[in-house]
Amino acid sequence: MATLKLNNGEILTEESQIMEILAPLSIQLKHYDLEESPSFAALLAQDVLSYLEKDHISQLHQQELDFIKQKGDYFCYDLFMLHPGSPNLYTHTYTYSRYHTHEDAEALYVLSGEAIFGFVLPNGSQVQLLLQAHDFIHIPSQYEHWFSPAASLNIKAVRYFSSARGWMPEYTNTEVKIY
Repeated sequence: MATLKLNNGEILTEESQIMEILAPLSIQLKHYDLEESPSFAALLAQDVLSYLEKDHISQLHQQELDFIKQKGDYFCYDLFMLHPGSPNLYTHTYTYSRYHTHEDAEALYVLSGEAIFGFVLPNGSQVQLLLQAHDFIHIPSQYEHWFSPAASLNIKAVRYFSSARGWMPEYTNTEVKIY
């Protein structure tokens, strides 16, 4: 389940409280409980997956992943993976851990691991949203945010795309404040 850290250090865990704070940003947050078969859990525990294993993960939950795709009017999705040995870990972390926007909406469903998103609220304060397994987030296009894997540096997630433009970051000058 997601948790939200406010700039005063307070941590919110109730979905209704989190959504109340994120409501002015039009961010959607949902927790989906997918049943995990032993083979699915074993695949998610691996750092590196072959194309066939990635495809198998998609097939195991095709119905649920397609439901999210159709509900959000996304045209495709892919499997995104980072782990401490990823060759592009630090490049990826640096690229997205600064405030930026995208021409497209950003939608992500966490299969395993954790990720942190940062947002600026209308009053100027910043918050950090920790997503965990089975959390889904939709950030509208052009909304300023940052993204980072959590301290474990391990995440497997499904990225949903609303157009072929993708998620190329357009950086802003907002300074990231970590509380």
